[in-house]
Amino acid sequence: MKVKQHTIGKQVTISGVGLHTGVDANMTFLPAPPNHGYKFQRIDMEGAPIVDADVDNVVDVSRGTTIEQSGARVNTVEHVLAALVGLEIDNVLIQLDGPEPPIMDGSSIQFINILEEAGLKEQNALRRFFEVPESIHYRDSSREVEMAALPLDDYRVTVMVDYNSPVLGSQHASITDISQFKAEIASCRTFCFLHELEMLYKQNLIQGGDLNNAIVVVDRVVTDEELEGLAQMFNKPKVEVRKEGILNNVELRYKNEPARHKLLDVVGDLALVGRPLKGQILAARPGHAANVAFAKKLKRAMEKVGPSHIPHYDPKLPPVLDINQIGNILPHRYPFQLLDKIIYLDETVVAGVKNVTINEPFFMGHFPNNPVMPGVLQVEAMAQTGGILVLSTVDDPENYWTYFLGIESCKFRKMVLPGDTLVFKCELLSPIRRGIAKMKGEAYVGNTLVCEAVMTASIVRKEA
Repeated sequence: MKVKQHTIGKQVTISGVGLHTGVDANMTFLPAPPNHGYKFQRIDMEGAPIVDADVDNVVDVSRGTTIEQSGARVNTVEHVLAALVGLEIDNVLIQLDGPEPPIMDGSSIQFINILEEAGLKEQNALRRFFEVPESIHYRDSSREVEMAALPLDDYRVTVMVDYNSPVLGSQHASITDISQFKAEIASCRTFCFLHELEMLYKQNLIQGGDLNNAIVVVDRVVTDEELEGLAQMFNKPKVEVRKEGILNNVELRYKNEPARHKLLDVVGDLALVGRPLKGQILAARPGHAANVAFAKKLKRAMEKVGPSHIPHYDPKLPPVLDINQIGNILPHRYPFQLLDKIIYLDETVVAGVKNVTINEPFFMGHFPNNPVMPGVLQVEAMAQTGGILVLSTVDDPENYWTYFLGIESCKFRKMVLPGDTLVFKCELLSPIRRGIAKMKGEAYVGNTLVCEAVMTASIVRKEA
């Protein structure tokens, strides 16, 4: 799995009709900054409201997953989200001039293609995975649905479907690595049973269905009159039933294409948890209602891990900047080179790490026999973290100095001891003007805030 966050390299647009609304729409994918996540924007509505792709925004799961926020609704988001997860894209803004993404051929492959045309762009931020900490289960006895997430240092999905249908029978599909999604799952199309078609049509759903974007499974004897009615409903000259029990609209791409599409739906719906997942997902007879209920359960477990505003540090992952790269930017050297890693960096926020060890030179003289890291050095390390952010705004940081101009509202909330790992976060409070930067700095040990301050610094070009 990719370690760093990714967005797309350029803006791209795809157009088509929505499956259930029948409304034509243009959907534009735009690059987004780190930690942005997936957001939809209804540019056809006043104020162009944003709808976060969040499971808590789900308002309908009838034949698709619909989200709503601030009065703006987006229907059938799962195929688009599945494509983004399958390509391991973390941050994108999706603009729509209609209520529903285009259904295209009923799969995710055309979204995959347009996103690959845009290209993937690596970002200066580590992906913040939700690693399933222990087995999490969901069951709906009334629908014979069972889903589980098991701890795993990867993302694997296995799906079983059984509709008591002589046509479909029992089917399984699985991927053992998310990189398999494009080749094995993305082209698998949505499906429904013939007996559902009329009901869906009467409910004003599948208004954009034209038998070119779904597999129709025929699970009973159909009269000629019914076939004529279907042909009129979908503006086709003739509709026939093949011996395999599939309407003559499409050829199956895989014998277990329905099961593979259900896996696609699971991947798309679980994207609504809000972070890339690490775990093994097992799903028996899943549907959108179960997927969403399970996603909510995963999100509640994720929220127990810690506040989202605290920088996440996973020592197993490579840094954005290592100690050598930091040394190429900052002029500080031993014993005042206090940063070990930069784990996040964008235009306004930076996060860095310092491992506090007993062999630090200041412990020899600062509170002998009671080793406590001096607060002024915590602030210095935090300032060096902010210095990386400020110097990242110039093309030749080696030709600049950064100087402290002021410290405000500084508080030390908890002692920092040998063995602690300090995680610093600095965020610009306003744009840098005339070389002056003002930022809020925070230092954490685990989820505990140990130090904070508002710092002002000046960036000055070195004299030749």
